Amino acid sequence: MKILFLNGPNLNLLGTREPDKYGTVTLDNIETFVNAEAKKLKVKTAFYQTNIEGELVDKIQQAKGKYDGIVINPAAYTHTSVAIRDALLAVEIPTVEIHLSNIHKREEFRTNSMTAPACIGQITGFGAFSYKLGLIAIVDYLKSLEQD
Repeated sequence: MKILFLNGPNLNLLGTREPDKYGTVTLDNIETFVNAEAKKLKVKTAFYQTNIEGELVDKIQQAKGKYDGIVINPAAYTHTSVAIRDALLAVEIPTVEIHLSNIHKREEFRTNSMTAPACIGQITGFGAFSYKLGLIAIVDYLKSLEQD
């Protein structure tokens, strides 16, 4: 089983960017502890971060046939990107949307997710642990499909 983690704009600044909202853990730290959990679950992961919307769309499209699931933190594109939403719908790869902060407790413009309706579920507000929860959720979902 192979899971692709996609990260949107400014997540490369984790650890220093607004630590009161996003914590002090870096994206590299997150990748390390997610990979440790993936090893326990006997799944492979790949991570990608970009500040460019079109690159996220490209990665989603390229994932078809290569990955069993996607865990995505679209960051600011969550609230604006019809393109990412459409790409997720087009490839039909089960996807979990994750967020470090609880977007539903933030500014009003952040409470709406354009991308969530294209996902099997959303995890929000658990800081870096949201990534581990996203991995567990997508693996559990994919295993349930195997049993059907």
